[in-house]
Amino acid sequence: MRLSRRPDLPRSIVARSHRTKSLWLVGLVAILALLLMLSVTVGTREVAWTDIFAALSGKVDDIGQAAVAVRIPRTALALMAGAALGLAGAVMQGVTRNPLADPGILGVNMGASLAVVVGVAWFDIASADAYIWTAVLGAGCSAVFVYTIGSLGRGGATPLKLALAGAATSVAFSSMVIAVVLPRADIAGGIRSWQIGGVGGATFDRILPVLPFLAVGFAISLLSARKLNSLALGDELAAGLGERVAVARAAAALGAILLCGATTAICGPIGFLGLVVPHLCRLLVGVDHRWLLPFSMIGGACLLLAADVVGRIVARPAELDVGIVTALIGAPFFIWIVRRQRVREL
Repeated sequence: MRLSRRPDLPRSIVARSHRTKSLWLVGLVAILALLLMLSVTVGTREVAWTDIFAALSGKVDDIGQAAVAVRIPRTALALMAGAALGLAGAVMQGVTRNPLADPGILGVNMGASLAVVVGVAWFDIASADAYIWTAVLGAGCSAVFVYTIGSLGRGGATPLKLALAGAATSVAFSSMVIAVVLPRADIAGGIRSWQIGGVGGATFDRILPVLPFLAVGFAISLLSARKLNSLALGDELAAGLGERVAVARAAAALGAILLCGATTAICGPIGFLGLVVPHLCRLLVGVDHRWLLPFSMIGGACLLLAADVVGRIVARPAELDVGIVTALIGAPFFIWIVRRQRVREL
C-alpha cells in the first residue's frame, strides 16, 4: 500500500517551529521583566515597595526613595547597553561568519577605548557628544583595520585570520591605552575606573545624548537580518542570489560599530557579552538571523542586568562592576567554544 503524501507537512513543521520560538521569546521577555524589577529593588540598601512606587512617580522624600531613584537610570542604561552589545555580537558573527567574533575579541571595543583615552589626554574632550563621536570613530577605524589585516594573504578574510588579527589588535591597543594614561596622573584614576566597564553612576542626562546613536544602530542591525542570512551561504552564493555582498557586509557592520562605540563611550569596554549571548540564543532559535538578532538583543539586556544585580550582591556593601562579572562568565565560555570548535572550522 502506497503512503499518501502530505504536502502540508513542511508547512506544519515551520508553523510548529515558529510557535516554539514565539514561546521562547515570551519566556525571555518575562525574564527581562523580572530582572528589571530586581535591578530596581536589589542593592546595598533594602527598600520597600512603597518606596519603589513613590520613586517611580518622581518622589524622593526619604533615603529609600532616593536609592530607587538612583537605580532607575542605572537599570535603563544596563538594559540599553546589554541589548546593544548582544545585538552587535550577533551581527559581527554574521558578518565575519566567525563563531568567536565579539566586539571585544575583534578589537572594536578597545579601538573605541583608545580613541576616547587619546581624546581625553591630548585634546581635553569633556562633553558627552565628543565622547560618543570619538568612540564611534575609534570603533570604526579599529574594525576597518582588523578586517584589512585579516584580509591579507591567501584566502582573504577567513574567520580564523580575523580572530587572530582582532586579538592582536586588542592587545596592542590596550598597551597603547596604558602608554597614554601613565604620564597623566590627573586622569589615570577616572580612566582606569571607566576601562573596567560598568553602569554605576548613570543619570538620564548622561544617557540622553547616546540615544540617537543607539536608535540608528538598532535599526540598521535589525534590518540587516535577511542580508546576514544571505551572507551565511557564502559570498559567491549570496552574490548569485543578487546580494551586493560588500554593501550588505558594510551596512551590517556599520550598525554594530554604532552600537559598540556608543555603548563603550558611556559604559566603558564591557567584554564577552557579545560572544556569549548569540551562542546561547542559537541554541534556542537556530541560525536564522530574523529570529537570532531580536533574541540576542533581549538576551544581552537580560545578561547585563543579571550581571549588575549579581555585582551588587556578592560584594556588599561594595559593588563589582558589570565588566568584571561578564569577564568571569565569558572567559570560561570562550574557552569552551574554542575547545568545542575545531580550528579548521573557525
